Amino acid sequence: MKVLLYAEATRLISKSGIGTAYRHQIEALSRVGVDFTQDWEDVYDIAHVNTVGPGAKNVVRHCKNKGIPVIWHVHTTPEDIKNSFVFSNFYAKLSRRSLTRKYAQADHLIFPTQYTESVIRRHGVKVPGTVISNGVDTQIFRQNLCKAREFRERFSLNGPIVLGVGFPFKRKGIQDFVEVASKMKDVTFIWFGAKILALLPKDIRRILRDPPQNMIFPGFIPQEELIGAYSAADIFFFPSYEENEGIVVLEALSCECPVVVRDIPVYKGWLENGVNCLKGRSNDEFEQIIRTLLKDRDLSEKIATNGRMVALERDLSVIGDSLLKTYEAVLGRCRS
Repeated sequence: MKVLLYAEATRLISKSGIGTAYRHQIEALSRVGVDFTQDWEDVYDIAHVNTVGPGAKNVVRHCKNKGIPVIWHVHTTPEDIKNSFVFSNFYAKLSRRSLTRKYAQADHLIFPTQYTESVIRRHGVKVPGTVISNGVDTQIFRQNLCKAREFRERFSLNGPIVLGVGFPFKRKGIQDFVEVASKMKDVTFIWFGAKILALLPKDIRRILRDPPQNMIFPGFIPQEELIGAYSAADIFFFPSYEENEGIVVLEALSCECPVVVRDIPVYKGWLENGVNCLKGRSNDEFEQIIRTLLKDRDLSEKIATNGRMVALERDLSVIGDSLLKTYEAVLGRCRS
């Protein structure tokens, strides 16, 4: 069996969650010995498509003409387009019908979480599907005290650190992150993520240009430095309003950085409040949760240790096995 792993505009998506998920698939299949290609004009038995642009449309048409089964990986929903870039809400409305039509063309769908599957099912897509996490490389993303020290030295940090990672979108809760930071002057808040200012609304650009004095927006950083950030931070705070999974959450869990998230449906069934994370619903709650975690080291250590167990269950070797089983099942069904 040979698999096409397809994603278009790979340079453009390289700093996004889709780009990370695509790289994870490459590593996961390599670990379990699955032969794959990234060239859609190559010869292969099954196609695994990750994006939803014109290139993906052409690949799916090509596969249909050749009788090659298509698996479409659902990284994009109308819900997670909203409140992101300029005109994103308008685009989300337009995308609902086109995304539904595209996903309906697949022979099988892969969803990062049960929540994502429920979203797509609500839009009327009935194609069979499997829930498989985007995964995390737990050997790379693990607590590293040396890198933590280097990170603190680079930014001249001595006190407690609260970390956020992701594009600085409203959907990601960047404005809430800043508001909580403004209430906690004795704590350093850092948000890493590519700052594509031309795509951001004015109010978000204003936040990035004039943050509270205890907040830092360094922009995008490479993986090696990010591991140091997760290892140095006292808390990973991710107040996102909508996710399909949240790869940065998996990275923080894997590095044993205590995780604080918004109480939204995507985390149901795998992130448990008070066990492997803490959840809040308002900025007042987030402030109280963060203060509690900074004071209660036993709670912090429990959350961090249990979080690592969640990550290990989603290691790329596990993901590779799940992908292989899915490919075999889809091929068997389509050939019968």
